[in-house]
Amino acid sequence: MLRYTLMRLGILAGCLVVVWGLVYSGIAPRGLGASNGLWIVMLALVISAPISFVVLRKERDRASVQIVQRVDRMKANLEANRSQEDVADDTARAQGQTS
Repeated sequence: MLRYTLMRLGILAGCLVVVWGLVYSGIAPRGLGASNGLWIVMLALVISAPISFVVLRKERDRASVQIVQRVDRMKANLEANRSQEDVADDTARAQGQTS
């Protein structure tokens, strides 16, 4: 998951540099007044999103599999803990009734 996030940030940084170059060379329009920095960041975000969606498809699928495995492991651990508690409770109740 960290790898996917870093790759995503890398694509955003690359888009940010390209958009900054395009805006300051005059190819892309500038923002209004003091909003030029915000304009560059927003434009880079809008451009990097579809690029990340297409380019990082395999990495996203790999991260998704890891997350599903983690969730399944956590569910199994919770169920094991729940059954241990049930056995302990049943044992305590059985001992309490025989006394």
